[in-house]
Amino acid sequence: MKKEEIIEEFSIHEGDTGSTEVQVALLTARVRHLTEHLKKHKGDHASRRGLLVMVGKRTRLLRYMKNRDRDRYFKIISRLQLRR
Repeated sequence: MKKEEIIEEFSIHEGDTGSTEVQVALLTARVRHLTEHLKKHKGDHASRRGLLVMVGKRTRLLRYMKNRDRDRYFKIISRLQLRR
């Protein structure tokens, strides 16, 4: 899925590129892509560290969303099929 498609699918209003939902969706796509890369290239430790940084950022964004608006939080984790 391309970045523009993800932004279009998860944006709240027209021109929305920075809402929490969009940020979480973009990070999830990057995490999934990088996970597949690391399955093939097990020795790529720099990318593994980048993956861990991205997962941590996504976790913080989801925690923020959970504290602010639980309905939006549960909606986004179900749409992205994330475990919680």
